[in-house]
Amino acid sequence: MDSDNLIGAGNQQERPCTAEWIAGFTDGEGCFSISIVRNAGCRLGWQVQHEFAITQSESSIEALQLVREHFGCGRIIVQDRRDIRHGRLARFSVKAREDLMRVILPFFGAHPLVTAKQRDLELFSEAMELIVAGEHLEVNGLREIARLTERMNRKQPSRYLESSEAIRRPSRSASR
Repeated sequence: MDSDNLIGAGNQQERPCTAEWIAGFTDGEGCFSISIVRNAGCRLGWQVQHEFAITQSESSIEALQLVREHFGCGRIIVQDRRDIRHGRLARFSVKAREDLMRVILPFFGAHPLVTAKQRDLELFSEAMELIVAGEHLEVNGLREIARLTERMNRKQPSRYLESSEAIRRPSRSASR
């Protein structure tokens, strides 16, 4: 039976925006990231930035619009590429702490990833819990978050942990 209802259950096979599709799409194209960047306006001189993002070429922006519609948060940003390829990139991005904690993390708790990106998600979630608890406002907490970020994604050394400020500041407790 055909239906004119484009969002109805009878049309689910034509509409790819299901929870499993989003999880798979994220496995292939998504990223959970936490950066610690210099910011003189912050008490410790460093700011923690967090983001969940999915990136596609601008020609596939409709897929990102479906994801944004599903989550009901975040935004889509279109920008020029930073590499030699032509065309522009579209990026679905969720940075708001409340949206990450209330929408994104519970979604992926119910719909786990199947690639190594699941480990990045677990580390991201652990760091977000520390941030929500205010640990990023203390030296030891910021160090712990930096250690977690070093194990995420491309496993790059944390600029915070390598900074002279972090090296000079004594830790109040040797272990955490």
